[in-house]
Amino acid sequence: MASGAHGEPGSAQHIVHLVSSGAATSRADLVRELGLAPSTVSLRVQDLVAAGVLTESGEGASRGGRRPRLLRVRTQGGVALAADLGSHHARLGAVDLGGGVLDPVDLPHDITAGPEPVVDWLCDRVAELAARQSAAGRTVRALGVAFPGPVRPGEGCVLSPSRMPGWHRFPLRDVLADRLGLPVTVENDATMMAVGEHRAARPELDHLVVVKAGRGIGSGVIAAGRPHDGANGAAGDISHVRIEAAGERPCSCGNIGCLETVASGAALIRELAAQGVDVGSTSELLRLVADGDPRATTLVRTAGRHIGTVLSVVVNFFNPQAVALGGVLATAEPLVAAVRGVLYERCLPLATADLEITTTVTGPDAGLLGAGLTALRQHLAAPPREPGAPPREQSAPRQEESA
Repeated sequence: MASGAHGEPGSAQHIVHLVSSGAATSRADLVRELGLAPSTVSLRVQDLVAAGVLTESGEGASRGGRRPRLLRVRTQGGVALAADLGSHHARLGAVDLGGGVLDPVDLPHDITAGPEPVVDWLCDRVAELAARQSAAGRTVRALGVAFPGPVRPGEGCVLSPSRMPGWHRFPLRDVLADRLGLPVTVENDATMMAVGEHRAARPELDHLVVVKAGRGIGSGVIAAGRPHDGANGAAGDISHVRIEAAGERPCSCGNIGCLETVASGAALIRELAAQGVDVGSTSELLRLVADGDPRATTLVRTAGRHIGTVLSVVVNFFNPQAVALGGVLATAEPLVAAVRGVLYERCLPLATADLEITTTVTGPDAGLLGAGLTALRQHLAAPPREPGAPPREQSAPRQEESA
């Protein structure tokens, strides 16, 4: 198993994975698998039983001593609610302990309206989603949010997002936790897409870059099996890398010539409008590409080459095992083919010798999975609480002991 694929070794999520996969059916099995002291394993199992995640009953086969009690994952052991926010839409759902997505829904919303109306809207939607989980007998343990902008690692505070007035330094995690009475995690959307793709579909890879190509452009990085945020949460922000083809075009970040100005969905829509083609959304743009419209197809292919140009530097520098393209623009084959072509053209042969260049397996659920699984990893052993219960102080996740 790749490091970090199912949480830190010995973490609550790792223990749940070992039990659910059949690799461990008792505390003694966990001691052997984890290499931890029996007292440490016993404490963590007790926490998970008390939290309603595991059950311990019956008797297993004896290996020379007392017959062990059998561990099982409770079918209704808990879910995390998850919200993958975009600039003009959101995808919400619940993520269970096995990495399944339940009750997903896509809804329009405008994140540029500012923090207060977005928080009001999100709290209402989360309450509705929580009610559906409760009606199905599922325990809600936390909320995970994927936010389309930089987020300070470990704090859930938004930092300097482009095109989003009023959001700078907004403490989104703490505000949501206070409003909802639930433990909350808030992370960057592209990073959460990378986490979701890694944990749900590519756990065997230790080094992975996942690109989110939609109305904007971002990327998430998995390094040594773990998400890499950087010092201030800006790791993977390829959108504002300057490229020669963008010339002096002004960017929403305040600089000029950024990749976003020529390769994002918003940039392509503007360029089509300048050519006399009125397109209202990225989805409409992609319909034109699917219908073989030459202007739309050329623009998308050119955008792919621009993205590939920036990614070639990333691939040479980081040397990942795979580059996975996600987001709505990644459904356009001309864009994917162009990215692939530029990477093979510009990267060192050693960097591309075993490199997989493909689209995401988890598709539109990647961000939900990343946000939900991250929330479960951080809060799985916490006592379950009903949404709307009086909030308690939110602190950083407990650091797991190591062997």
